[in-house]
Amino acid sequence: MGFAITDIKGVIPAMITTFDKDEKVDLGRAEKLTEFLIGEGVNGLYITGSTGEGFLMTGEERKAYAERVVKTAAGRVPVIVHVGDIGTRKSVELAEHAESIGADAISSVPPFYYHFSADDIYSYYSDISSSVSIPMVVYNISLAGLMDSSLVRRLASIPGVRGLKFTSREHDDMCALKMELGKDFMIYSGCDEMATQGLLAGADGIIGSFYNMLPDTFLRIYELARKGDYTGAFEVQKTATTVIKYLVKWDFFPIMKALMTDAGIDAGYSRRPFHLPDEETMREIRAFCADMKKKHPDIPMRYLGA
Repeated sequence: MGFAITDIKGVIPAMITTFDKDEKVDLGRAEKLTEFLIGEGVNGLYITGSTGEGFLMTGEERKAYAERVVKTAAGRVPVIVHVGDIGTRKSVELAEHAESIGADAISSVPPFYYHFSADDIYSYYSDISSSVSIPMVVYNISLAGLMDSSLVRRLASIPGVRGLKFTSREHDDMCALKMELGKDFMIYSGCDEMATQGLLAGADGIIGSFYNMLPDTFLRIYELARKGDYTGAFEVQKTATTVIKYLVKWDFFPIMKALMTDAGIDAGYSRRPFHLPDEETMREIRAFCADMKKKHPDIPMRYLGA
């Protein structure tokens, strides 16, 4: 038996995809990364999404990656498979595969590029959700064109749509949606820099990119927030946000992978056009990370570089 959607809570890394130096999907590294994150105590995994460079992968690569992660997780934590694509048929195929391998839920950004209408977006989610029996988590993110609250409410009426990944700084909207849609409609805060604020606004969990490299940091934030110590959580958040705001000045996926590898977690490489900065810049980045760990010894950041 898999996890019910209402059991999918807490700190959920938007898991990176591991590629080798030739940019081929590396399933051996994927297995090790899955074990690492579960070993750190994360509460779930969200795979082949934006952080997972899913749109740089073929459908078959996405299926293979999902299959390996679900198999490795082996029911220890829930796995949400992102199946979003520009076309409904492609997403339905990925959704059906995710269900067949035992994923606990699917998720999708809205269809993008062609400026689809609200009716088009509604049909997209309805068609995908009706193709499977596992729940859908709608992914509302500005990169794909942020949907307004009225459309999100409409999508929430679709049978099978049971949650929302809300990657926006408009936490008043998220709070209102949670209050209106109820405790069994799960809302996940997707803005790493505002995880604490998202939890304070009523999010059931947090899904983010930097939880790959800073799982211990965000687990501390979540632990403090659950105890009601939002002041303590925000103190940890401020340090995490400083790190994030520094690293997002560049292509942070390959940087994050390089820093994790420095710390002994072989996270592989990224696909072009993402690239590492030049070596001089990487020395500056590594020095910054070392300085942050030195300045904040009380905040867990074990994998922020060597």
